[in-house]
Amino acid sequence: MKFKLIAAAITLVLSTGACSQKVTSPTEAKILIDQSITQSALNRLGDTLDIKYRLITNYPDGCPTSGVDGRCFSAQIDLTSSVDIASKDWAIYFSQMRPVKSVNSDEFTITRVKGDLHKIEPTASFKGLKKGITKTIDFRGELWQLSETDAMPNYYLVSGELKPVVIKSTQVTKDAETGMELRPYNVAFTDADTQYKRSDTDKLKWATPEVLFLDNQGVDTQPESAVNTIIPTPLSVEVTSSDRPVSLAQGIKLNLNSIDAGAITAALERLERIGVGQSENGLVVNFKKVTDGQASGSYRLNIAENNITISAGDDAGFSYALASLTSLIDTNKLSVNTMSIQDHPRYGFRGMHIDVSRNFHSKQLILDMLDQMAAYKLNKLHLHMADDEGWRLEIDGLPELTDIGSKRCHDLTETSCLLPQLGSGPSADTAVNGYYSKSDYIEILKYASARQIQVIPSMDMPGHSRAAIKSMEARYKKLMAQGKELAAKEYLLVDFDDKTVYSSIQYYDDNTLNVCMESTFHFVSKVIDEIAKLHLQAGQPLSIYHIGADETAGAWLESPVCETFLADNEQGVKSSDEFGAYFVERVSNILSKKGIEPAGWSDGMSHTRHENMPKQSQSNVWDVISHDGYKRAHQQVNLGWDAILGMPEMLYFDFPYEADPKEHGYYWASRNTNERKLYGFMPDNLPANAEQWTDIQGQAFEADDTEQLDENGKRVSGPIKEGMGFGGIQGQIWSETLRSDAVVEYMTFPRLLILAEKAWHKADWEVPYQYEGAVYNQDSAFFTQEMRASQLEQWSIIANTLGYKELSKLDRAGIEYRIPTVGAHIHEGKLFTNLIYPGLDIEYRVTGGQWQAYNSPVAVEGQVEVRAVGADGKRRGRSLVVM
Repeated sequence: MKFKLIAAAITLVLSTGACSQKVTSPTEAKILIDQSITQSALNRLGDTLDIKYRLITNYPDGCPTSGVDGRCFSAQIDLTSSVDIASKDWAIYFSQMRPVKSVNSDEFTITRVKGDLHKIEPTASFKGLKKGITKTIDFRGELWQLSETDAMPNYYLVSGELKPVVIKSTQVTKDAETGMELRPYNVAFTDADTQYKRSDTDKLKWATPEVLFLDNQGVDTQPESAVNTIIPTPLSVEVTSSDRPVSLAQGIKLNLNSIDAGAITAALERLERIGVGQSENGLVVNFKKVTDGQASGSYRLNIAENNITISAGDDAGFSYALASLTSLIDTNKLSVNTMSIQDHPRYGFRGMHIDVSRNFHSKQLILDMLDQMAAYKLNKLHLHMADDEGWRLEIDGLPELTDIGSKRCHDLTETSCLLPQLGSGPSADTAVNGYYSKSDYIEILKYASARQIQVIPSMDMPGHSRAAIKSMEARYKKLMAQGKELAAKEYLLVDFDDKTVYSSIQYYDDNTLNVCMESTFHFVSKVIDEIAKLHLQAGQPLSIYHIGADETAGAWLESPVCETFLADNEQGVKSSDEFGAYFVERVSNILSKKGIEPAGWSDGMSHTRHENMPKQSQSNVWDVISHDGYKRAHQQVNLGWDAILGMPEMLYFDFPYEADPKEHGYYWASRNTNERKLYGFMPDNLPANAEQWTDIQGQAFEADDTEQLDENGKRVSGPIKEGMGFGGIQGQIWSETLRSDAVVEYMTFPRLLILAEKAWHKADWEVPYQYEGAVYNQDSAFFTQEMRASQLEQWSIIANTLGYKELSKLDRAGIEYRIPTVGAHIHEGKLFTNLIYPGLDIEYRVTGGQWQAYNSPVAVEGQVEVRAVGADGKRRGRSLVVM
C-alpha cells in the first residue's frame, strides 16, 4: 500500500508499548531515539525517503589498477528524508551484485546477508536523519561496476516485526517513448576513464555517437538488396524474374497432397499475420513429399507466376519453406519475385537458451519466443528452470519446490520463500517470482512440437542448487515435526554437519548438493522421472536433459557423510577432488539408462573421466575464446561428444549490444555484442576469430591452436581431429539483470535473427579450419582482405534486410526488439548520421527543442540529440547527445 504526504504538516503515530504520541508540527516531525517505529511511519518513510546510488570510480586509492585480484570500486548511497528520523530501530535491505568490502561511515554499517542481499543499519553513533538533509554512505565494493543497471532496484525498509516496505524512490520506471526500464535512483555515469574502464589497460571505447558513426561505416543504404534476401540465407537462390513479381495480396490456397496440415499451422499463422492468409482465390501452393535422404529441415521452394511448389522430406522442411516465403514478402507490397530455392541447415542443433530461474518470465514470453525461433528455423529451446534464485517447474510429489523455491520474499528463516536476491524486493507477489504448472509446461511442449522445436529442460546441479536445497530443507523440517523421519530424509540434499566453508561465483555458501548422499540421487531421479512424464503427456518424449554441472563451488571437504563415503565407497572415488566428476558421471549414466542423453556445461563436463561417461553426451561450451576457450571446445569435440557452441562474447544475449553504461546486461565477457559482430562469428574455426576481434578490454589477443604437450609429453590441447566437428550453436539469455519480459525481448531481438543466420548458413568468407594447427592473431592473415570484403558486402545485405523487411514483422508479432542507437557526428556545422542497419527513420533535436525527421546532412547549432524510430514508426530508441 502506498501513501502520499499532504501539505507540510505530517502526522506520525509512534508506538512505545501501550502509549502513543502524535507529532503534527513540521518542526516536531521526528521519531525519538529508543522509540519503535509504527507501520504507518514505516510506510510513509518508504514512500518519501529519497535514495541515490552513485559510482565514484573503479580506481579508488589503495586498490590495484590492473588485474583482478584485490580490485575494487568506490560508490555512495545517499539518503534524503522528508521527515526527521532519530530512531535506530530500522534497516534497509538491498541487492548489491558486487559485495561490499568496507564502509567509510560512523553512522551506518553495511553487511552482506546472503548472495547479493545486503543490509544497511544505523550504528550507535547514528545522529538521525534531518528533513531535507542528505546523508551519504561511502563504501567500497569488490572488482568494478561498468553499467548503470548494476544498481539493483527495490531497496526496502524493515523494523522489528512490521511489514517490510519497498522504498518508492528505488523502483524502476518505464520510459513512455522507448519502453525501456529506467532507474531514477541511479546517478548517470559521466567519466569514461574512471567509471567505464575496469583497469588501466582497458582500451574499449564508450560507444558515443561519434564512435558508432565510425563503426557503422561501410554499410550503404540498399533497400533493393533486401527484396530477394531471406534470413537465414538459403543454400542457393536462383531468381528467375524480378520484373514480374507475383502478388500474394489475395492470399494462398493449399494443395496439401496428404501432408499433415497441423504440422504447418504455425507457419501459416505467421504468413497470415503479415497479410497473407488462406483464400479460395489465392495463389496455389503445392506440397510434395520427397525422400532424398537430406538432413531434417531441408526443402526446395519454387515460386512461379501461377503457383508455388514446396518439396521436403519432413514437417520441418515444409514449415521452413513457408518461413522462407514469409521472409521474402514485403509487408507493404505483399509480393515476391519468381525464384527457385534449394536449402538445408548447416547444423542439426540450432538453439536458444532462456533462463527463467533467476528472474521468472511468463509462459507467454516462452510461447512468443518459440514462434520467432520457428520463424527463423531454430529448433532447440534450452529452458533453464532451476538455479540458486528460483525453481520454476511444478514437480508432482515435491510441492515444496514451488511452494517455497519459486518465490523470494523477506523471510530470513526461509521457511515460506527464498531470501530476496537480484533486487526482487520483500514481497512474494511480484512478476519476478513464479513457476510453470504441469499444465503450463505441457502447453509449452505442445506449442514447441507444433513448430518442430525440441525443449531441453535444465535444472542446474550440483552447484547452482540453492532453491532446491532450501525447499527440501523446509520439507525435511515439516516432516520431522510430524515425526516422519524416513520421509523427511528421503530427498534431503545436504549434510547438516558439513562444516565446509566455500563461496560460489554468486557468493553463496550453501548452494551445492551433497554428492555423497543417496537421497541426493533419489531426488535427481525423481525430478527427471516427473519431467519425463510431462514430456510423454505432451507427445514430445524427453530425449535430452541438461544437468548443468557448472561452477560447482564444492561443499564436501568437511562433510562427515562424505568422509564415510570416501572410506567405504565402491564407486572408484579416490579423493574429494573427484566428487564433482562422480556426480556428473553418475547422473549422466542414470539418464542414459532411462534413454535420455545427458547434457552439461563444458566446465563441469571437462572434470569427468570420459571413459565413465555415456558415449552419447552433450557439452555446451561457454568458454571465452580470448581466454583460450577454443581449447576446451576442441577437447570435447575430440571426445566424440555433441559439442554445442555458446561462446559468451558472441552468443550471450544478456550482454550489452554496445559499449555504453546505459545498455542493459552483464558484461563479464563482452561489453559490445551487436548484430554486426555476431554476424562475423566463424563458429567452425574458433581461434581464427582472433584475427578480427579484441578481448573484453579492447585488446588484441593470440589464439595458438597448435598441439600443446605437458611435461610428461601428454597432449593437453590442440586442433580438432579431422572428420570431427561441432554439433551446433546456441544463443543464451541469462536473466540476473533482465527483470521483465520486455527487457528479455529487447536483449534477444534482433540478435536472434543473426544467431539463426550463423546456425543455418555457412558463409563463403569464413576461414577454413586448419586441422594441422595454426596460430592466429591480427597479423596472421588467414582471414584475407578478400574474405573481409566479402563479409562486409554480405553483412550489408543482411543489415538492409533487417531494417527494410524483418523488423516490421517483429512489430506485427508484438516483439519489443532493440531499436539501435544512432551513429552521428558534426562536421563543419552539419549533422551526419548512420545506423548499424539502414531502413529505420532517424530523428534529431537541438537544445531540447522538438524532435525533427532527419533526411540528409543538416546544419545545426547547439546541443544536438539523435535517436532512431522503430519500423512501425511508433517506438523510439534511446537518444544520444552528439558532442
